[in-house]
Amino acid sequence: MTAKTALRLDIRNALARPKDSKDKQLGIAPQHGVSQAQLESIAPALETAIEEIKTQRRFSAKQLAEFRIRGEDLDLGFLDQPRLWLADSKTLAQLKHKANQLARMAEIFIVAGIGGSSLGARVLFQALTHPYHNELPRRQRKNRPRVYFEADSVDNDALTGLLDLLPKRKPANLSEAFTINVISKSGRTLETAAVFRILAQRARQVYGPDYTNYIVATTGSSSASALRKIAEAEEIASFEVPDMVGGRYSVFTAVGLLPAAVMGIDIEQLLAGAADMTRKCLSRTVNSNPAARYAAVHHLLYRKGKTIRVMSVWAKALEHLGYWYDQLLAESLGKDGRGPTPVTSVNTRDLHSRGQQHQQGTYDKAITNVFLRKPLREELVLPATKDHSDGLDKLVGKNLHHLLVAALNGTNQAYRFDDRPTIDIMLAGLTPYALGGLMQMLMIATVIEGKLLGVNPFGQPGVEAYKKLTKKNLGLS
Repeated sequence: MTAKTALRLDIRNALARPKDSKDKQLGIAPQHGVSQAQLESIAPALETAIEEIKTQRRFSAKQLAEFRIRGEDLDLGFLDQPRLWLADSKTLAQLKHKANQLARMAEIFIVAGIGGSSLGARVLFQALTHPYHNELPRRQRKNRPRVYFEADSVDNDALTGLLDLLPKRKPANLSEAFTINVISKSGRTLETAAVFRILAQRARQVYGPDYTNYIVATTGSSSASALRKIAEAEEIASFEVPDMVGGRYSVFTAVGLLPAAVMGIDIEQLLAGAADMTRKCLSRTVNSNPAARYAAVHHLLYRKGKTIRVMSVWAKALEHLGYWYDQLLAESLGKDGRGPTPVTSVNTRDLHSRGQQHQQGTYDKAITNVFLRKPLREELVLPATKDHSDGLDKLVGKNLHHLLVAALNGTNQAYRFDDRPTIDIMLAGLTPYALGGLMQMLMIATVIEGKLLGVNPFGQPGVEAYKKLTKKNLGLS
């Protein structure tokens, strides 16, 4: 599989029909859609944005530090992470060895992190493992542990519920053991630090002096990282988050790769998909560059008042992809009174709720459909029955995916007839390679869109403000 075959981007349902035409088969109304002339007019700005990214990507650490002092983060390190990991076989082998060790040691694996320290791994877990992974017997999980995510809030009852699953004394066997991967670049994120204290306390209670063997930290390389200091002081194994990779862009660092490897995901294929997509998005002309076209269409739609960005996924396994993109888009572009508002929709479930508003509500939405060309598992077909009252006899022998595709096409037709722009992203399959390519494409597109919008897609000053005031309210500042 290549980057070209793994992912196909189709913008036709976002294009405007000719101004003198009323034929809705030719596109949507010009005030709601993007014309070819508009796409051509934005091409020079796209080329400039891509060249800026390529130039800034080569900046030295000193140059990047100078920008950071001015409050202009340029955390483009995510672009090179897939290539660097694949080239460094020794470090990759060390990460996989530790992941396999964690998998063998325990029945429960806890990912403790918030935002970019958690969402990417959640995407990989939901999309690339069995839908009921945690409910399967260990043998059917290929001897991989059950996976739980915490430290993404300070919800007392949620954490108490997780603690109910953990032993209170030294486990008699592997089926009661647990391990923890605590993830925080700074080590000072309130939610993660607070929850980790409680989880570490349980680990000490259960494992005694050996408790550090059951914990791995993923944190910044700098001595400014509080978690780095803890890991070094207590001799906890650790992996680094590179300085020039922001949290929401960190899925292809140890932040996402270590949990993925514990889950048994093929991380080489994940990285290969991302590396191939990087080459495609930074070395091709605009017309054959999916990140540039995705950013261009959305930017033009934003200028037409489409300020709500809906990621409409057509597989339950992709729901957390939407939540991951929510953070990526909101924290990257929601600045200076600008930026689209992201929403995640899972179909066909949400067609029976917010789908009504998407089709006939305010004209402020741009919808991206993400769907699979074919299902991953055995294709279930509708059987014949003696009772014909459900009206489905004509569909006997048809598979469920056939119904899903019909719903997708019907929804796109309905939206087009009501002048609602949609973009389609089709994945050839839900594989590590395809998902790696898609996530990297969305990250690159977000950076390009930030440049088109005139905002810095790195840093999150609003989030930092809430953190500072929360700590002040707690008497910690």
